[in-house]
Amino acid sequence: MNKQKLITLAEMYAEHTGLKLSTVSTYATNDGKFFASLKLQSDCTLRRAQRVLSWFSRNWPNDLEWPSEIDRPDANEAAA
Repeated sequence: MNKQKLITLAEMYAEHTGLKLSTVSTYATNDGKFFASLKLQSDCTLRRAQRVLSWFSRNWPNDLEWPSEIDRPDANEAAA
């Protein structure tokens, strides 16, 4: 998992739902600046990246196609 994939998910989610990126960041990570920091130069741990990916998988809108270039966790992984 690289940070660009997390940013892609966050931006797609924000655009589709009409939320600001900072709001999505707060929902997904409890840190309103998480995705803005990733876009600049920050990194995150693999564990945190997996938690964020799982959050997106659990909360992804039914009417928005998951990007094919990003592996989506199965339901059991996302619930863990």
